Parts: sequence; C-alpha cells; structure tokens
Amino acid sequence: MVYKIIRRGYSLFITCANYLQSPLLLAIRVYFFWQLFLTGKGKLENIDKVTQFFTGLGIPYPGLNARFIGLLECFGSLLIIAGLFSRPLALMIFISMTVAYVTGDMEALSSIISDPDKFMKADPFVFWLASLIVFVFGTGLFSLDAFLKFVLRRRDFAHSDATGRLR
Repeated sequence: MVYKIIRRGYSLFITCANYLQSPLLLAIRVYFFWQLFLTGKGKLENIDKVTQFFTGLGIPYPGLNARFIGLLECFGSLLIIAGLFSRPLALMIFISMTVAYVTGDMEALSSIISDPDKFMKADPFVFWLASLIVFVFGTGLFSLDAFLKFVLRRRDFAHSDATGRLR
C-alpha cells in the first residue's frame, strides 16, 4: 500500500517535472543566446580588432575566421533563439567555444578537473554549456524545429494510404 502511494507520487512528480523541460530549454535559448548574439554583433562591428586578436592567438586566416565566428555567433544565435536548425548550430557554437578555450584560455581548459572554478569562470563557459545543452536535448516544444516536425508529420500522415504506408 505505502509502496503504491510512493510510486504514484513519484510518477506524478516526474510527469510534472517533464512539463518544465520545454520552458527551461526556451529560457536557456533566449537568455544565453541573446547574450551570444550581442557578442557576435560586437565582433562584427569591430572586425579589425577581432582580426588582430585572432592574429595574436595564432589562428589561421584570422580575418576570415573572425568574420565566420562573428556571423555564427550573431545570426546562429538568432536562429537558435527561434529554434530553427538549433542542433547543428549549437554543435558549431560548441566547437567554436572549445576552440576559444584551446586558443585563448588553455590554462582554464586544462584545469577542468583540478580547478573546475577556473574552467567555469572562463569567458567561453556559459556559451559552451548552453550550446552543449541545446545540442544534446534539442529545443523542446517551443521552437520552429518542433513546429516544422509537427507540420511534416501531419503532411506525411495525410499522404499515407489506408494501410499506413506513404504513397
């Protein structure tokens, strides 16, 4: 009897918590990727300084990479906020933040185990983590990706014959 009550209570708790996934993913997308949008916009507005910085870090093709990263951060963030092509863009941003760690703050990256505070206080961390979350968990229900998936499923269902196979 007590076991059933605990099991039902836990099941209800999990069900309620699951309803928070999509709002949390939306909040992460809007808050953190808006900040990254502003960072990318700043890079594009000061492209010469960013190119000089990338040159000092030894990044190959610094002008091209500065523009690419500025565009990725600026427009990729807007697409992630909208929830469109989010996983591929989040992976690209995750890789760019990993490169930022490697080229700009290798000390913080190498201390990920020995001094996690140093790793988490480094500039790329919040964008690195937010992009990893979106890459792994997706965008949730409040996104253009989810809307497109819904529309395509309805279209496929409408085009299937009575046997359930697509025509």
